[in-house]
Amino acid sequence: MASNISASGAEQFVEERLLTGLFTGPLLQHKELLNMLEDVDVRYMRQKTLLHVGVGLGKSDWVQELLARGADTDIIDDSQQNALSSAEEMVRQFPDDIERSKVLNLVTLVHRRDQVILRRLEASSSRSTDHVTPVASPECDIVSLKSSVDSLRREMKSLVRQLSSSLEELKEQVCGCDALLRVLEDAVTSTAEDVTCIKCGLIGEASISQPTSDPARERQECVDAMMRKTRIVYGSGVDGMRRLYEILYDEDECTACIIKFLSGNERVKVMVDSDYFDIGRMKVVDLDGTKKKGSKLDSFCDFESETVYLAAKHCSLNRQKLVCTYLARALLQLSLKLVFDNDGWPFIKGDVVREREWMRALEDVEERWNRGEGLDVNLNDALYGKTLRAKVCRLAAAVPEIITFDGSKEGRSHLQLEAPLLLYLYSNNVMGTLLASVKR
Repeated sequence: MASNISASGAEQFVEERLLTGLFTGPLLQHKELLNMLEDVDVRYMRQKTLLHVGVGLGKSDWVQELLARGADTDIIDDSQQNALSSAEEMVRQFPDDIERSKVLNLVTLVHRRDQVILRRLEASSSRSTDHVTPVASPECDIVSLKSSVDSLRREMKSLVRQLSSSLEELKEQVCGCDALLRVLEDAVTSTAEDVTCIKCGLIGEASISQPTSDPARERQECVDAMMRKTRIVYGSGVDGMRRLYEILYDEDECTACIIKFLSGNERVKVMVDSDYFDIGRMKVVDLDGTKKKGSKLDSFCDFESETVYLAAKHCSLNRQKLVCTYLARALLQLSLKLVFDNDGWPFIKGDVVREREWMRALEDVEERWNRGEGLDVNLNDALYGKTLRAKVCRLAAAVPEIITFDGSKEGRSHLQLEAPLLLYLYSNNVMGTLLASVKR
């Protein structure tokens, strides 16, 4: 398979993975990709380089690594900002952010170093032409000097690639040793298993293999459990509700994890009005503390009673998908309350690192909205929360909403483009926690 991928396609893959990693992951996990990058100054959307993005996010470790690899601090993006002016702007916006101050110091030092090198080259060129009749214009001299600086940068990048190649060769040798060790470990493990079988008196093929779980049976059990927790208060919509739970289970692991978790929790209750498009006959209290009758709400998660309310009148297949989206949002909000026990926040109380990451995810979406970029309606809705808790909780719920409505592939693609950090936090923090807490 790998042999069929073109060189340009492979390079684009590396560039996209690096951009995603800059948003969502630590530097150590992406150094190998950096070694594979042909041009550290490759341009992305709005003519931004990796250095621009790292500066904007306040990632001091990424910025330091990119500068060490020869990233150009003078490149200007579509907003006419280079790395230095962008770093200065970030410090003005976030004066108490230590990481952004580190970024500014790093970029300033490298920028000054480059300026000193340029001035020295200019002085050297001036001295060498004192006794020579000038034939080139000052503009040509500047172009020549800039070309010299670019040449130095290219040479630095070439040296980095050579070093990366040497490291890869060493890695292959180490991997060869690791392979031998794994073979030996497998042999020892196999022998140990055989001895255990003999001791236990296990005979025949059935004694070797362990019974595997049946995915279809697990799906059926989860849906049945959710139906037992569901009460159709008005109308008759048993088959419709079962279909909604099946859609969420089948669509994507981002939505399936919600059903898997809630199906094993005894505190869950789902109240359904199958005759209306809203839950106006049920009184609710919103996330921001506002009491509502529900006349304008299609679904709602009541944290106090740990109950999900849903208006589930189906008019068409499109309406069914829309109602399923509403249900995904409310069920996820209840899952957050139950699994993290922190008033609906998508992290455990006192987890400062996770809290900071979710605040950054919210800031990222708000910055895109302030720049006038097109955002999914569910991401926009999260920004209208009256409290910070309401905004963050709704932002987390936007992930299953978008994936349910747009479908797994297209929904993930939208999230990766518009809110990559949000998708990362949901996949690794929320989804991982829910699956780890599933009661079998």
